[in-house]
Amino acid sequence: MIPCINWLQPFLALISSTLLTRGHICPSSCLCPDHHTVNCTNQGLTRVPDPIPLGVRRLLLSNNWIPWIPSDFLVLYSDLVYLDLRNNSLSQLEPGTLSTSSRLVFLDLGSNNLTEISSGTFGESKSLIKLRLGNNPYLNMVGRDAFTGLTSLRELELEKNGLTALDVMVLESLPSLRMLRLDGNPWLCNCHFAKLFVWLTENHHKLPKGMEGIECSLPMDGRRVPLSLLSEDSFQKCRGTLTLTDYLIVIFSGISVSVAAIVASFFLASTVHCFQRLSKGSKGDEEEGND
Repeated sequence: MIPCINWLQPFLALISSTLLTRGHICPSSCLCPDHHTVNCTNQGLTRVPDPIPLGVRRLLLSNNWIPWIPSDFLVLYSDLVYLDLRNNSLSQLEPGTLSTSSRLVFLDLGSNNLTEISSGTFGESKSLIKLRLGNNPYLNMVGRDAFTGLTSLRELELEKNGLTALDVMVLESLPSLRMLRLDGNPWLCNCHFAKLFVWLTENHHKLPKGMEGIECSLPMDGRRVPLSLLSEDSFQKCRGTLTLTDYLIVIFSGISVSVAAIVASFFLASTVHCFQRLSKGSKGDEEEGND
């Protein structure tokens, strides 16, 4: 038994040495000033470098040409707290890519080619405090539950994107939000924007430039005006406007009422019919008794 252990010791030492070496190795074309930082800024990368030290906490990948992130990318890097992917070629984020980033505090996805932030993109990243999504000119859609679970998020940047509308539920799901940037988007001042306008009015202190820093296009002539020149009365006509959800509720309510009316009529008719039969039976018995 002892000779076997003695034989295995060099083999185990080799494996341990390899794992430790891999844990501290620095990717080519990158700088690693310490065991927890990997700086690959401005290196012309077309993919995420490999290998990356398993204990990395700060990963800087800005100013490259990276088009996508592997869906299992963050599984191995559970200590990562700072991720900078600014100014790359990202067009989408695969579902689940960021769902394992339990310790991530800072995430910069600005200046990319993102088109949509779908619901559940960030999973339960409860430690995330600052999220940058600005300067994505093709980003025109943010799912209602896109930021659900980001209970610690304090700063959200959505400036200079292609957003014309935003569901107010997106912002209401962020209880810790302190700073919000929405300027530079082609907002449309229509009835879909009315609820967001009310939210912004009530939370204008969270906007770095206030309401004056945000403009929207008027539906009639397309003229852009600062939100500071508008009021809730500007959307007065929208109060009588039904949304698609409202129409569905009305239709469903109408169907429900109709079904209830039919059932009630059928029950009433059946009851009347039964009483009539009972009444006829009683009269027949009385006539037989008289005879």
